[in-house]
Amino acid sequence: MKGFRLIWRKSVNMVMLTLTGVAAFAVVSVLFLILGYLVYYGGRSLNWNFFTQLPKPVGETGGGMANAIVGSAKLLFLAAVIGLPIGLLGGVYLAEFGGKTFGFVVRYTTDLLNGVPSIIMGIFAYSLVVVPMRHFSTLAGGVALGIMTIPISLRSTEEFLRAVPVSLREGAMALGSNRWKTIATVVLPAARGGIITGMLLALARVAGETAPLLFTAFGNQFWSPGWNQPISSLPVVIYTYAISPYDDWHRQAWAAGLVLLGLVFVTNIVVRTFLMRGTSYERS
Repeated sequence: MKGFRLIWRKSVNMVMLTLTGVAAFAVVSVLFLILGYLVYYGGRSLNWNFFTQLPKPVGETGGGMANAIVGSAKLLFLAAVIGLPIGLLGGVYLAEFGGKTFGFVVRYTTDLLNGVPSIIMGIFAYSLVVVPMRHFSTLAGGVALGIMTIPISLRSTEEFLRAVPVSLREGAMALGSNRWKTIATVVLPAARGGIITGMLLALARVAGETAPLLFTAFGNQFWSPGWNQPISSLPVVIYTYAISPYDDWHRQAWAAGLVLLGLVFVTNIVVRTFLMRGTSYERS
């Protein structure tokens, strides 16, 4: 009887281990399949002109997406300026001062905001910025993406601040430091790596959003100086080129997708580096 139970347990363990291995392999295979498609179809269109030239008119081959690359950078910069400080301060408040009832309401609202479809964010930013200004603009696109970064950065900031040991706070306050000085000089530096990680993940999350930008930044085939004009971005260009009937635009859409995925990949590497450094500092 004992031998039968042992065989049964080993069989169940082997089956479950096999299933988990197959599931993990399937996830990794999908990722590499997408990456392989992008490298195969987009790598052939990547050259120096792609990063330095403007798009060519319809019917002409070649050209690039320099304006879209710069436009995406400007939009992410605005999103960081608008959304990340609000998320940081909100996370500090919830971790250090938030009460039970009010804190629960804020966390629940933040989680709901994080689950709102991006197209709804685009409509909200359209009503908030585009309609009063009567035109699309870089500022409107930055506002839309900035709002989307708030819940991610807020929740990640709160979680990393709560992970800081209470003894650090008590030690600083025992030496005569007040509450805000303790937070600014002890708690925030201790959680710096995790907070930066959450902010980078928030920016990587919104870097590929298309729907909000269709309602706000719209798009532009040329350079867009300043912050008050429509601007091109990689997600919108990928969408526009992918649904077009031109083969050259399809190839460039694949190339733009490869560049966008590369940016997200680099961001995740930086995030992992911060996490590893933070862990090493804690162990030492």
